[in-house]
Amino acid sequence: MNVQVKYRDMWVQVFLFIITFGIYAIYWFYQTAVELAALAGDNEATPTLWTVLLFIPFGAIYSYYKHGELYETVSPDNMNRWILFILWFVFAPAVWFIVQIELNKRATINRPDGPVSEVQPE
Repeated sequence: MNVQVKYRDMWVQVFLFIITFGIYAIYWFYQTAVELAALAGDNEATPTLWTVLLFIPFGAIYSYYKHGELYETVSPDNMNRWILFILWFVFAPAVWFIVQIELNKRATINRPDGPVSEVQPE
């Protein structure tokens, strides 16, 4: 199964987060949940619902847990879902960094030229 995962430059994401006053984080959550669900082969996953639940206090807790659960399924490092879940509350940028690093690795696996943002040596 060949799943298309988009390479996202970390600094561009920080810039987008700042200039959109955090709205990009909602978009990022949805897109990564969709990609993680596809990588995990989880047809039961509902990233749209999880994104909507981010706006409901106790719903956000469920969304964070499900996102961590998907990451645990996909991660080759066997990252515990509970660690990721707790990180959402303690230091959310760490979750962004951990998840995005893994997705960027997946995005560059089948690309002979590597990530788009890298400058090729002459």
